Amino acid sequence: MMNGLRSLRPLAVHILMVMMLPLVMYGCTPTVQMAAPKEPITVNLNVKIQHEIYVKVDKEVDELFSEQGLF
Repeated sequence: MMNGLRSLRPLAVHILMVMMLPLVMYGCTPTVQMAAPKEPITVNLNVKIQHEIYVKVDKEVDELFSEQGLF
């Protein structure tokens, strides 16, 4: 009789492990939560943009424009 129980013990352990597998798998699944912020999102667009354009003109081209005009 003892021999019969000893052979069932590994089977019971395997069955128990198979039954616990879904619980273990459920514990490993990541959870993602999305929530809106409590304060409103503000975007500050107070930007000052400055640029300078330097044009270098050859003396001959400058004289041509000054004599004849652009068009």
